[in-house]
Amino acid sequence: MGWPLAVSAALMERSRGSLYRALTALAAGHLVAMAAILFPFTALLFLAEWQREIQIGAACLLIGLGIYLLVNRRHPRFLARVPPSRLALWSFLSAMAHGAGLMLVPIYLGICRTVETDAGHAAASDLMAGNAGLAVLVAAAHTMAMTLSGGLLAVGVHRWLGLRFLSRSWFNLDMVWASSLLMVGTISLAIAH
Repeated sequence: MGWPLAVSAALMERSRGSLYRALTALAAGHLVAMAAILFPFTALLFLAEWQREIQIGAACLLIGLGIYLLVNRRHPRFLARVPPSRLALWSFLSAMAHGAGLMLVPIYLGICRTVETDAGHAAASDLMAGNAGLAVLVAAAHTMAMTLSGGLLAVGVHRWLGLRFLSRSWFNLDMVWASSLLMVGTISLAIAH
């Protein structure tokens, strides 16, 4: 969701280089946010007997955040003009608030293991449980995919579509995000019981 801020930075400073600096700051903030969530969970691998309780807690956290986002529909207006110097902080806080690292925790803790776990989740779980270095690679791959997809959108809108396109076609994805958090939390909670 940070790519509009990258476009805004480029438009405010009237420089294409500002777009790429903004994307770099957004990627850094996102990566640090995931690291802040994933690495403390590394220690939890030693507490494997608490897996069910952790899963229930994480599911409740996702459900709570989803409900909060559905109830509180106002998007803070001050977020529309984040100065380029604060984009890394914005990206960190946004990724923390939207659960960017939390979505990887069930895989990291092996919670996704069921009798019929698909090969992708099973491989990711085995890799991440191996050591913290692989967790870094997973976080880096996720950040790279987020930055590349958001970057392509930002470059496309900035270069070809412009501000008029954004003002006429922008829609709020908070409802979709809140609903997905509720769904994942509910499914995880159902599996834990």
